[in-house]
Amino acid sequence: MRVNLQPAYLLHSRPYRDTSLLLEVFTAEHGRLSLVGKGARRRSRGGTQAALLQPFRPLLLSFAGRAEMKQLAAVEAAGSAPQLHAERLFTGLYLNELLVRLLQRQDPQPQLFALYGDTLLQLAAGGAGDACLRRFEFSLLEALGYHFDPAVDGYSGEPVVPESWYQYQSDFGLVACARHAGSPAVLFSGRDLLAIAAGHYDGEQASAAKRLLRQALAGHLGERPLASRELFRQFRDRPQQQ
Repeated sequence: MRVNLQPAYLLHSRPYRDTSLLLEVFTAEHGRLSLVGKGARRRSRGGTQAALLQPFRPLLLSFAGRAEMKQLAAVEAAGSAPQLHAERLFTGLYLNELLVRLLQRQDPQPQLFALYGDTLLQLAAGGAGDACLRRFEFSLLEALGYHFDPAVDGYSGEPVVPESWYQYQSDFGLVACARHAGSPAVLFSGRDLLAIAAGHYDGEQASAAKRLLRQALAGHLGERPLASRELFRQFRDRPQQQ
């Protein structure tokens, strides 16, 4: 099987042997794929393929093979990379890590692919970073088959009540509970949940939305920490130069 000029983004790469690269890519029609770029780091008259194989840059990839690990045949730039700086760079790395960790290989996700590209552009344009990230996280959960409605009690099926309190449970979604059923970190007010369901992920609901999506994703990510979170923590805590 050979695929030509497939729209794609690079999610992760690492050196392989002397001049090659192992690549994780997200493609428009074939989902997440593993590719080997043989000789991608070998310098030629036109430079190296590695110079094009950069995160966040829209690409056109040609590849071939029947095995799970396919061979990169050619790469072209399909546009310039959105410029992500400071915290937004780490947000982009976080998106990439989520896709590598959670998407099954060769499972097409065309809507998620389009949203990923739009999210990068919004982040680069200075859009509300938290809101962009929460929308993507909800869409990723839906693509994986783990969608839940913040406006509905997942156990009873009743609408969420603004004055009530809820906990997230992986089997049901949001479930009503007593106000003192747990620590504040795992409780959500019905008022916040209704706002989140309406697409309000910033302002007063920013913290609640972040906690909710972190809990919803945690069960699927497993216990291994996210490297992008640790990198951001190091960036945030580094001493400020005078």
